[in-house]
Amino acid sequence: MTTYHVAADGLDQNPGSLTAPFASISHAAVIARPGDTVLVHDGVYREWVDPQEGGISDLERITYAAALGEHPVIKGSEVVADWVKVSGSVWRTVLPNSLFGQFNPYQEKVYGDWMVEPDPVSGKPKHLGCVYLDGQAFYEADNFEQLLAPQLRTVGCNVPWTNHQEKILDPENTLYQWWAEVNTDQTVIYANFQDRDPREALVEINVRPCCFYPRQPGRNYLTVRGFEMAQAACPFTPPTADQPGMLGAHWSKGWIIEYNHLHDAKCSAISLGKDEKTGHNLFTRTRRKPGYAYQYEAVCRALNNGWNKDNIGSHVVRYNRIHDCGQNGVVGHLGCVFSQIYGNEIYRIATMHEFYGYEIAGIKLHAAIDVQIYENNIHHCTLGTWLDWEAQGTRVSRNLYFSNDRDLMVEVTHGPYIVDHNIFASDYNFENVAQGGAYIRNLCLGTMRRQAVLDRSTPYHVAHSTSLLGSSFVYSGDDRLYQNIFTGTAPVWEKQSIHGTRGYDGCPPTYEDYIAQIEANLPGDENLYVKVPQPAYINENAYFSGAEAYEQEQRCYRSLADPAAEISQDQGEVWLDLDLEPALLHFETQPLTTADLGSARSCDALYEAPDGKPITFDRDYFGSEIRQCAVGPIGGLTAGHNHLRLWPRSDRHLTD
Repeated sequence: MTTYHVAADGLDQNPGSLTAPFASISHAAVIARPGDTVLVHDGVYREWVDPQEGGISDLERITYAAALGEHPVIKGSEVVADWVKVSGSVWRTVLPNSLFGQFNPYQEKVYGDWMVEPDPVSGKPKHLGCVYLDGQAFYEADNFEQLLAPQLRTVGCNVPWTNHQEKILDPENTLYQWWAEVNTDQTVIYANFQDRDPREALVEINVRPCCFYPRQPGRNYLTVRGFEMAQAACPFTPPTADQPGMLGAHWSKGWIIEYNHLHDAKCSAISLGKDEKTGHNLFTRTRRKPGYAYQYEAVCRALNNGWNKDNIGSHVVRYNRIHDCGQNGVVGHLGCVFSQIYGNEIYRIATMHEFYGYEIAGIKLHAAIDVQIYENNIHHCTLGTWLDWEAQGTRVSRNLYFSNDRDLMVEVTHGPYIVDHNIFASDYNFENVAQGGAYIRNLCLGTMRRQAVLDRSTPYHVAHSTSLLGSSFVYSGDDRLYQNIFTGTAPVWEKQSIHGTRGYDGCPPTYEDYIAQIEANLPGDENLYVKVPQPAYINENAYFSGAEAYEQEQRCYRSLADPAAEISQDQGEVWLDLDLEPALLHFETQPLTTADLGSARSCDALYEAPDGKPITFDRDYFGSEIRQCAVGPIGGLTAGHNHLRLWPRSDRHLTD
């Protein structure tokens, strides 16, 4: 077990010792073997680190880490200082194409399945390139003329699953823009620097798609710790394509990605996703079949090529700060299975609105089997978390969501999945296009929408396994909603989005009632399950200020009072102010368990931990044992005004 050192003033011809370090992380990545550690010292490393080997177990992994107390930065960009003024505040630089090699981000389009706007086939595409002035990302202009007189321009705000096409003005578009021409031998980049002189500032352009990502899959058991990574020209990552990120595991097992600062990825910061062998943008490239069919094929191809717990997934992504990325903070299809994502702060994802597609969120996972997402702070994103297809055994617990366009979306999955002890503080909390969810003891300050999907049958699995068990449509329902707090003060985005649980009216309240309705409609088969609404198990929730209860909820707390819930930020801290009536604290409940929740109907699986053990829901948002069992994610609240620090996490409650 050897420790290698890398320093900005080193030489790759050195032995890699502390006194004679390597110059590049990439050189160490060729040499490092299982059990070795690569310590990287202060400096900016402009390279794509491509690990050639992986570890062989959790005890013999290869570790890449920042040296203690030091700050190494890996960038996908290069500095450009040779700028010539063209007109007004527009400048130009001319670069040889040899700078980019076989990958030129100013020629490569933001391209792929489920890309909506701008359409890279029929419309004006955006490109993977970018220009940065002292770290600030520029917008890509539509043409050279726009650079000369930049105007307020409208950008799309399409919301998936609706016909919402509102256009908004983005005043930041008047600040900095770039545009490029790529010729046979050279790339010409133009940029409007407004009142800045680019020769007197740090100007960078991204040239590489990745900062730390193995070109070959199967590089298992790597640890990446303590780096800053930025400015990678990584591509759009739909679930039917290769999914390289600025940093990523590339179809491997057992990575630990921790304590990193990741920002300004063109698309995705961290990838736990699939690789090209199971399909790559075949709908966009061929139009032969719908993307849905190719995604189903990707699942089947993966199973035929060893997609199981022994080979893939089981990653840990923790305590990272991720922001200002164009598509995702964390993305993954198939490769994310059995992973843990916790303690991260993820913000300003897809807020530049340069391009739009259906695969955009702070965390966007497909086939998140047994993935545990907890204790994250996800805010100021277009969508906080999106769990799509096969979110089976997935648990979203003790997270903080606020100031997102939407907090959580679960789509075409059959459960069982668990959403518990979270704080959902945006105006739009849930986009529930799924079934089989258990929502327990959350604070919900916004609205919820649910929808059936009867034109796409999606897979479900043997419990705690990738083994395929069957496939079914999503009928909506089969959900459990217990001991949550709902408020009714947030604005309603659309007709189907409501405060509280009234949207489940018409659903049978028990499984027995559901089966009785199925039998009453015999004879029949598949048509019966379309005709009869699935059951909804809803009880012991609290409703304030206009939020409305499910019509057959047997026991709940109702109040017209406004709890005046408000999220505020102060120097990196996030606080919740909340007013509570004394009567709520006397609304007694008991902690729920796996046994109370039954099984998800489609796959007959229990709401249990990934190891198959039962869960008792008796730990609050802070991880503290709930002794006073009322409702909501936080134990130990008092009557009157509560003032609580939510982030950084603390178990101390401040009241006045």
